[in-house]
Amino acid sequence: MNILIKDCYILTDNRDQVDRGDIAIEGSHLLQVGASGQAPAGWQPDRVLDGSDHLCLPGLINCHTHAAMTLLRGYADDLPLMEWLEKKIWPVEDKFTGEDVYWATLLAIIEMVKSGTTTFNDQYIFMEEVARAVAETGIRAVLARGMKGVGPSVERGLEESRSLIEQWQGGAGGRITVWLGPHAPYTCPPAYMERVLQLAAEYRVGIHIHVAETAGEVEQIKNKYGKTPVKYLQDLGAFRFPVLAAHCVHLTEDDIALLAEGKAAVAHNPESNMKLASGAAPVVAMRRAGITVGLGTDGAASNNNLDMFEEMRSAALLHKLVNQDALALPAYEALMMATREGARALGLDQEVGVLKPGYKADLILIDLNQAHLCPRHKLVAHMVYSARGSDVDTVIIDGRPVMEKRRLLTVDEEMVRHEVERRAGQLTALLL
Repeated sequence: MNILIKDCYILTDNRDQVDRGDIAIEGSHLLQVGASGQAPAGWQPDRVLDGSDHLCLPGLINCHTHAAMTLLRGYADDLPLMEWLEKKIWPVEDKFTGEDVYWATLLAIIEMVKSGTTTFNDQYIFMEEVARAVAETGIRAVLARGMKGVGPSVERGLEESRSLIEQWQGGAGGRITVWLGPHAPYTCPPAYMERVLQLAAEYRVGIHIHVAETAGEVEQIKNKYGKTPVKYLQDLGAFRFPVLAAHCVHLTEDDIALLAEGKAAVAHNPESNMKLASGAAPVVAMRRAGITVGLGTDGAASNNNLDMFEEMRSAALLHKLVNQDALALPAYEALMMATREGARALGLDQEVGVLKPGYKADLILIDLNQAHLCPRHKLVAHMVYSARGSDVDTVIIDGRPVMEKRRLLTVDEEMVRHEVERRAGQLTALLL
C-alpha cells in the first residue's frame, strides 16, 4: 500500500529543527520525507492521511522490557530488587504457561502501540508465544529467551534459544530479530556463559543481558570472581558479539572504558531503577565515552507502565538532578535515545529510528491539539517534557497502519484485557 501523509510537522536530523511537509510511504519503506509535492513523477498514493496539527516522529524503541510481566503489574510493589525477584516474581513466573505469556504479551503490545512504541527488545520465557503475538499484531521486536545457568532450566534455556532462532529469525516478514538472553552474570557462571557464547558464534546473533543493576550484584561478582560484572563479560569474550547491557547502574571508570572499547550498547531504564532503588546509571559519562545508550521501560511489574514518553522525561530530569547540570541531558538527546540511539543499540539503525527515504516506515503521529502542548514554541522539548503516550494518534509499522485516530486495527483490546484479568486471578489463586 502507498500512503501519503500530508502537511505534518516532521522531526529532522538537525537537532531541535522541525519542518513542515509530506511523508510518502511505498510498501514497507519511506519514499519521500520533506517538502510537499516532492514524490516521484507518476507516484500515486492509495491513501492520503491529513497530517495537519500533527508531529511525525520515528516510532519509539523500547530497548529493554519483559513484555509478559504485564500479568504481574501491581503484584509486588515497593520492594528492593533481589527480594522482589526471589520472593515474589520468580515463584509466580514458575507457574506461567505459554498461553499466559501470549495473552500478557498482547496486553503489553497494546500498551506500547497506544503510547507510540513500534519496536521492543524483550527477554523472557515461552518466547515462541511472544513471537506469535508480535506476528499477529504487526509490531517489530528483538526477542531473546531468558536463560539462567543455575537451577532446573539450564539445558531447557539453551535448547529453546536454539529453537527460537531457527524458527523465528527474520520472521513476521522480517519484523522479528532473535538474540540470546543470558539473564545476568550472577545467574550465568563462566562455563555456562561459554556455552551461550558458542551459540552466539554459531548463529551470529547478539546478546541481551542484565549488567550491574544493583550494588549488591556488583559486590557478589567481585567476591566470587575478583572482578566487576563488566570485566567478567569482557574476560569471557562476550564483546566479540553485539551486546545490549541492560541497566549498567553501578559502573567504574574502567567498566565504562571496557564497554566503549567492546562497542557494547546500554539500555537505560530510569523509572525501574528509581522504583527498585537500584540507583542512577552514569548515562552522561557513558555517552561522553561514545557508548550508545538507548531507553527502556523494563517490565510492567517494576515500572509500572510501558510508556516511553514517561521514560524520556524521567531520564532527562534524573540526569539533570544527579549531575546538578540543566544541560546534562537535553530534550533532543533524550528523544534520540528513544529513537535513533535505540535502533543503533539493537543493530537496526540501517532500518528504523529515523525518518529518511529508504528506511522502514515505522512512524507515529502526535496530535498537537492538546492543552499541554500549547503554545508550540519547541515541539521537540514538548515531546520530552510535556507529551503523554495518549497523545499518539496514529501508528504505522513496516508501512502498515496498526492504530489510527486512537483505534487499534490489529488486536481486540477489550478481549485481551478480559483474558489477562481472568488469568491473573487464576495465578493469584494458585499462590494462596
